Amino acid sequence: MFIRKKKNRSGTTSVVIVEKKNGKFRELKTVGISSEESEVEKLTAEGRNWISLQTKGEDIFNHSKRIAEEKQLIEYLVSNIEGVLLNGTQLILSRVFHLIGFGSIDDGILKQLVIARLSQPMSKLATVEYLKSHFDEDLQLHKIYRYLDKLYNTQKDKVQQISVSHTRKVLGGKVGLMFYDVTTLYFETDSEDGFRENGFSKDGKHSQPQLVLGLLVSKDGYPLSYSLFPGKQYEGYTMVPIVEDFVRRFDLGHDFVVVADSGLMNKTNIELLASGGYQYIIGARIKGESEKIKRWILSQEQQDGVFYETQKGTARLIINYSAKRAKKDKHNRDRGVTRLKKTYKSGKITKDNINKRGYNKFLEISDSVHVTINEQKITEDELWDGLKGYLTNTELPVEEVYSQYNSLWVIERAYRVTKGTIELRPMFHFSERRIEAHVCICFVAFKVYKELERIIKSTGLDLSVDKVLGVAKTIATLKVKLPLSGTVTHKTMILTKKQKEIAFLFDENFWKKVGGYFG
Repeated sequence: MFIRKKKNRSGTTSVVIVEKKNGKFRELKTVGISSEESEVEKLTAEGRNWISLQTKGEDIFNHSKRIAEEKQLIEYLVSNIEGVLLNGTQLILSRVFHLIGFGSIDDGILKQLVIARLSQPMSKLATVEYLKSHFDEDLQLHKIYRYLDKLYNTQKDKVQQISVSHTRKVLGGKVGLMFYDVTTLYFETDSEDGFRENGFSKDGKHSQPQLVLGLLVSKDGYPLSYSLFPGKQYEGYTMVPIVEDFVRRFDLGHDFVVVADSGLMNKTNIELLASGGYQYIIGARIKGESEKIKRWILSQEQQDGVFYETQKGTARLIINYSAKRAKKDKHNRDRGVTRLKKTYKSGKITKDNINKRGYNKFLEISDSVHVTINEQKITEDELWDGLKGYLTNTELPVEEVYSQYNSLWVIERAYRVTKGTIELRPMFHFSERRIEAHVCICFVAFKVYKELERIIKSTGLDLSVDKVLGVAKTIATLKVKLPLSGTVTHKTMILTKKQKEIAFLFDENFWKKVGGYFG
């Protein structure tokens, strides 16, 4: 038997199965007729399949019977499906959670809350519904609140110990660099209580009470430790206490360098860091230096990539110039001055305007509360365009000081992820212990996020954590009950091209390999 394609007068093609017997050709079956080339190829494939079945001795009617049985089997299988779980993120994040070591905390609620926070951050009430509808996890709201109190009282320190231990292991046994910065967390309320207080908000929520969050992260942005301070706390006084507490709790010694931006530079901090034997790299406030140092800074030739250094007490003051930074400084100032001229074109000013920060430094305010733009101050400010200073007591080469300071972006990214992806704020808790517990859950979630990021990068997969989790949300698991044994089996369905890209994250053998901290 073979396939014959017959051209018809109408322009169509007939796909026919032909048999040669006793020197004569006999048409056994017309598979179909079409004028489309793709359809003809499809009919040809069907014909070959028919011939194959006949060659194996399978009667075509028997084949139809088998198709019916197959359909019946599928219907039987489907009728025994107990549920469909959209749990792709849960399967991945649960692995990472245990890989870090958080599984040693003997309470499954923490894992459920962390996975939910990374999968779909929402209120605690909505989290209960999400866990049930997507993961088939029964978690009652009152148990969550009870756990938050437990987390605050007994498990917060253990969470940070696990995180630090894992981070040190990933980094080869020592921390090396510690980046510190602060942010503010606001509340959807107008009431202060001594802990939640009005202060300078980094989110622009000046009318709402807030807390100050200080965060320590290591090289590559792995979270190490955090502390919460009342909303009115000046950020410059938060750094040394959290560093000292971290060193004491984890017995670090002084084998690391603290890196922080110029907002945390003040005389007290510098003296405390130096007296404590800590090495530091901090952004310098070069415009606030002594007249002698300012003259020295402005006397240096401004060239990209060239560094200048002078001694300031027991520390080294390093400066450099960047044409790109100078362009940005000029752009920001021009925009600010234009806004000032528009706001104060009448020459009058209100109390509210006076209190605003920013480019008001260029205003000249007279006794009669009339204002003018001080062009001389603008000209003086232009002299500093593109200049940046760094204060350090290390013996590192200037290029390395510059490089390590510029790595502060890792902590800025940490705040973007925690405030954005994980939705650390706004917060709707009101008691101090519940607030602390919420921040702790977000801290663990960020640690899991960073470890998954490291794992993905080590495989060479060119996808971000957010994109991987986005694809994982489309992956379902069938929950099937086996009637004879009464047991329930699960089958994770990885079907699309995008899902297959991350299929290795659902492979048991892959996670056994990852347990060795490769990469």
